Amino acid sequence: MRRREFILTLGGAAAAWPLAARAQQPAKNYRIGILETVSLAPNAKNIDALRRGLRELGYIENQNYTLEYRSADGDAGRFPALAEELVRLRADLIVTRGTPAARAAKSATESIPIVMAAIGEPLGVGVVASLARPGGNVTGLSAFVTELAGKRVELLKELRPGNSIAAFFSNMSNPVVPPQWEETKKAAQALGIEVSLLDVRSRDDILAAFETASARHVEALLVGIEGLVQENRQLIADLAAKYRLQTIYPSREFVEVGGLMAYGVSYPDLYFRSASLIDKIFRGAKPGDLPVEQPTKLEFIVNLKAASALGLTVPPLLIARADEVIE
Repeated sequence: MRRREFILTLGGAAAAWPLAARAQQPAKNYRIGILETVSLAPNAKNIDALRRGLRELGYIENQNYTLEYRSADGDAGRFPALAEELVRLRADLIVTRGTPAARAAKSATESIPIVMAAIGEPLGVGVVASLARPGGNVTGLSAFVTELAGKRVELLKELRPGNSIAAFFSNMSNPVVPPQWEETKKAAQALGIEVSLLDVRSRDDILAAFETASARHVEALLVGIEGLVQENRQLIADLAAKYRLQTIYPSREFVEVGGLMAYGVSYPDLYFRSASLIDKIFRGAKPGDLPVEQPTKLEFIVNLKAASALGLTVPPLLIARADEVIE
């Protein structure tokens, strides 16, 4: 046998080993708790991505695992009770999204493994000790939200170079949001854009925030990612259209309900990848020994229909850079 053929044969055998291993899943039916910011219906793409990742690793829902889904419905104050409920249900592992959910789960248990499907800022919020060695019972994936906040300012400036008055819209009570605001301010200052803060702490604050934006003659809106904002994305997109604000959002889910543009990580990709961490833990790995992973897939999405309703012409170079264009 030639050396090249031998290597190819060996490579094929090696590729088969994980498949064989995956086929030998334990008979145990794992109970996976899901601690989420929003209800299941609007979160379906992410949970389906998690299911797909588990399926590719040999896990079949209702055969060797079940999901226990709990949502705070945009109210971070509900997370502690929901986390404690999952602990009482004796979940074998808890999947979280967002900093408040991760903190609540960690406070509720020191023994049940926790996988953060997405967390805006892993460090400095009492969840993990470091990215390389998280320690304790927590690992997961970063959503890189602070680092991307400044890029959204640049994209808005490219959309309409004349933009000079903008606002950052989010919930400052979430510990992941203030760093996004700081990055937004720095990027805006560098581009000669005046930017102010619209701090929303409840659904009732949202309309008032848009009225404030109108009074300040805000031209463009930068939306920061967090649970309250996610939960109310349809309302926010509708009001942005009503007040004719050129708005960029942190994820595709806002564009799918009529928003103008989005730039951020692919959350379905993060959920899909979290299945691999779940598998490693179920096979004996300690969460605290598994490094927190960084996002590898970013998405820039442009909604030309929303742009047309605002009377905007999106520059061809911006369209060419988009990963997806909605017409």
